[in-house]
Amino acid sequence: MSAALVHEYRRGAFLLATPGSTLLAEGEHQVVAEADPDDLATGVAKALADSGAPLAVGALPFDPARPAHLVVPEHVRQGDSPHSIEGDPVRDGVLPVSVEPVPAADAYARAVATAVARLRAPGELRKVVLARALRLGFADPVDLAALLPGLVAANPTGNVFAAPLPGGRTLVGATPELLVAKTGTRVVSNPLAGSVPRGATPEQDRARAAALVASAKDQAEHRVVVEAVEAALRPFCRDLVVPAVPSLVATPTVWHLSTRITGELADPDASALRLAGALHPTPAICGAPAAAARAAIGELEPFDRGFYSGAVGWTAASGDGAWYVAIRCAQVLDREVLLYAGAGIMPDSRPESEVVETAAKFGTLLRGLGLGKVADSL
Repeated sequence: MSAALVHEYRRGAFLLATPGSTLLAEGEHQVVAEADPDDLATGVAKALADSGAPLAVGALPFDPARPAHLVVPEHVRQGDSPHSIEGDPVRDGVLPVSVEPVPAADAYARAVATAVARLRAPGELRKVVLARALRLGFADPVDLAALLPGLVAANPTGNVFAAPLPGGRTLVGATPELLVAKTGTRVVSNPLAGSVPRGATPEQDRARAAALVASAKDQAEHRVVVEAVEAALRPFCRDLVVPAVPSLVATPTVWHLSTRITGELADPDASALRLAGALHPTPAICGAPAAAARAAIGELEPFDRGFYSGAVGWTAASGDGAWYVAIRCAQVLDREVLLYAGAGIMPDSRPESEVVETAAKFGTLLRGLGLGKVADSL
């Protein structure tokens, strides 16, 4: 059934296919669009109580001052892992008629160099995440329903999503990162920070993974994120377990440093949505401190992130739910796909390495959509 849910997706629905479960929500009973996290959580709780619906789904934007887009759906279907039945192979997608990097690789490298100079200078900025985009134009409207089964099959350990946005847009992606999940009084967050592209051979792959673990720059980048997540969750928890050292996790294209943080909530009424609002944005997708990092992003990135590097997920009337960081994703509208990829910039970052890292991150989505030729050209 779970694999069938992926096949039954149609544009306008909400799909979340994780390694353990599949959720397909259809129809629009009510939309809740608030910016303040407390107002959003209160509005969603009221909408669920009024409608009798089991849960709300949707997306949070990168900028917490902007409205979220949460939907109380008319119909909800859930199942087990979409990989419990062998998935479809990745289909060769229709090649785009235009490919436009925003900015070009050399301009992105210059932005990284500017950020590095600021990080090395006296001041409060400790880390900033800089993203770049890739705009693909197609001759015909993009058929997401045909592409999603292949994206799920290509990312067996990822969390594939398609979330409707205002204006007929869809946010689609395959994120490896859990922002927060709540079940009863148990809470989990799994920040990722510190990355390196996978190797072309098993030997090279192992060497790159070992180099990531040994990298002082990446360990420092990861530590900034873990400290921020711990600080945000601790006020909600009577017990919080934070591993002393990160582990390695892999996507099809990238190795990451990962720390799985678990806790027991002091207040069982703290909903997953409230927890997500308290955590977002983490230094994994913004930087630290957040205000200084957001200012640098606004100056150095030549586009509006919108819902990229926000969060996608669901929250139930009980307060349970799960929210995932909206990375390895793209915004789709009719004949255009706008992909995003970012990298954490630290004082020791090298611009050329960040160009390579973001190209590899583009590859996660491009190859899942059957556009490996575009990924190979980056």
